[in-house]
Amino acid sequence: MTAPATAPAPAAKAAPPPKATPPKASGPAPAKASAPAPAKAPAVAAAPLDLRTLEQRLKDTAAIGVLTKLSLKNQVDDLVARFKTYHAGARPPTLTELKPSFDLLLMKVLSLLQDKDSALARDINASRDAIWGVLTDKQKLAEFS
Repeated sequence: MTAPATAPAPAAKAAPPPKATPPKASGPAPAKASAPAPAKAPAVAAAPLDLRTLEQRLKDTAAIGVLTKLSLKNQVDDLVARFKTYHAGARPPTLTELKPSFDLLLMKVLSLLQDKDSALARDINASRDAIWGVLTDKQKLAEFS
């Protein structure tokens, strides 16, 4: 007598076969042919802005509201007046005392610009040393004022 045919059991998910690891050879491994690394584009540093251009771009940007621009202008005027006092020979302020005020004002401007006018923020940041150079040089500051 033959056994009645039964429906095959549903197939269980088969586990993938284990990955074969190549046998380790003794001695130095042969050098692999590697593809050349993709060439990186050279980083282009933004040229520092002159202060006239900076002033105009700050006036034109929509990233900062009118009232904030007026407040910043007053803060810049106050800082420039302190630099003029320094250049006139009065102490304080010293450059060491003026540097934190300069950095703080610049950071404030950068934080206002970073999300809405990142190109201007980047250009101002790249011009940081040039701006400081104008402020600390009596003749350059007089030419700008």
